[in-house]
Amino acid sequence: MSFYGVVLEGGCRLEIDQHEPQILRAGDFILIPAAYRFSLTSLTPPPSPALETIPVQLAEGHFRLGALDKPAQMQALIGHCASGSTNASLLASLLPAFVVVRNQPRLATFVGLLKEEAQADRAGKSFVLARMVELLFIEAIRSSGTLATPGLMRGLSDPRVAQAIRLLHQAPARRWTVNALAADCALSRSTLFERFTDLTGMTPMGYLLGWRMTLAMQWLSETGISIADIAERIGYGSASAFSVAFTRYTGISPGKYARQRAALNVSRPALT
Repeated sequence: MSFYGVVLEGGCRLEIDQHEPQILRAGDFILIPAAYRFSLTSLTPPPSPALETIPVQLAEGHFRLGALDKPAQMQALIGHCASGSTNASLLASLLPAFVVVRNQPRLATFVGLLKEEAQADRAGKSFVLARMVELLFIEAIRSSGTLATPGLMRGLSDPRVAQAIRLLHQAPARRWTVNALAADCALSRSTLFERFTDLTGMTPMGYLLGWRMTLAMQWLSETGISIADIAERIGYGSASAFSVAFTRYTGISPGKYARQRAALNVSRPALT
């Protein structure tokens, strides 16, 4: 689950586990790519222990926190989304824990357009919303200057590391080693390992494992592809070796994962 929002008026204090608090003011945009624990409070620290406040719905999609007889200290437009993609967890792990963009009106406009589209009843709504959220994420990352943080986008900004990532994506079944990957990228083993790890936050083989498991989850979600075929496609010598690796990575066996996805696909209503 990803959260995003923009402060329309006033200000608030954002606290995310294991990170310094952030002060958000009117015009500031926040993106939290994965469901970290976080809280939004007033600029003045709440009493300890903080009082539990139950949101009051004032209108469709409009909620009020705090005393109704006092002026609001902050107004914000907040949204959330969930990805059905099998590589969502891998991508989230390569993004910053959160992104704050200060005083960028176009992001506020974008969030407003998302709200309008979500509330409308128009043909192709799901497709349009998915593309709009993708563009919002890209624009937020571009505007924030967070390319200097470990992550996929910073890795792609380096030509040699981008080449390494591209090679791993193109040939997941190859029996890769760091030496072989470095040779294909015209780098020494130590240089590639250091640059790849510093830029993406993952080792080359760690990234390869994540990519292989992402492909496996995608293919397990489809019918007609056996576990043995998937194992061969992503470079495992046997179905049993793949099953051990998949179970260690996801916590469940490939067969159980496939059954869960099949049940989910059956229960999911068709788009109209």
